Amino acid sequence: MTDLSAFPITRKWPAQDPDRLQLYSLPTPNGVKVSILLEELGLPYEPHLVSFETQDQMSPAFLSLNPNNKIPAILDPHGPGGQPLALFESGAILVYLAEKTGRFIPQDAAGRYECLQWVMFQMGGIGPMFGQLGFFHKFAGKDYEDKRPRDRYVAESKRLLGVLDKHLAGRDWMMGADYSIADIAIFPWVRNLVGFYDARELVGFDDFPHVARVLAAFVARPAVARGLLIPKRG
Repeated sequence: MTDLSAFPITRKWPAQDPDRLQLYSLPTPNGVKVSILLEELGLPYEPHLVSFETQDQMSPAFLSLNPNNKIPAILDPHGPGGQPLALFESGAILVYLAEKTGRFIPQDAAGRYECLQWVMFQMGGIGPMFGQLGFFHKFAGKDYEDKRPRDRYVAESKRLLGVLDKHLAGRDWMMGADYSIADIAIFPWVRNLVGFYDARELVGFDDFPHVARVLAAFVARPAVARGLLIPKRG
């Protein structure tokens, strides 16, 4: 049995089975990327809820694994060379798990880099822009009288949806016929934009039929349906 006692995070969130991958997360768009991929892969893992309500992400235990105090993070007892690996940043975790298993990422070099470019597109564009739109449309920012900040993020979100829609015309998934970590990175955020953020009309989502089509196919996957609820909120 793997000894994970050297990792302080396991003292706050004990591992029931130290030989299983440990997931520290919350079902947010970034968090569910990893739970969805783990469900798609069928890898044995233990999910641990990092509650923002109790500021778990600021605890010394969590910061010992991710000094950036963001979810998700993982601890893989069977990392490279058979040694435990602690890893944060959702995009990095997606790439790691895809390459570890040889699944949901193209095996040829050109295809791999094309897939990675779309993962980075989500990390650098979709996530930050959709998140800011959510702040100014649904959360505290909605009370600002000056709507220029909101409108800036609405315009950029529309532009990004337009990039996706054009790319997805004639394609089943971001990489064509094959479902990949590019889809797992992008579509939890699209779902959040039109669902939780309630911004469907604001961004004119019905003007992006290819994005809507692929989103519907994404949420219909059984592993996605499971992963969207992991970890269970207390």
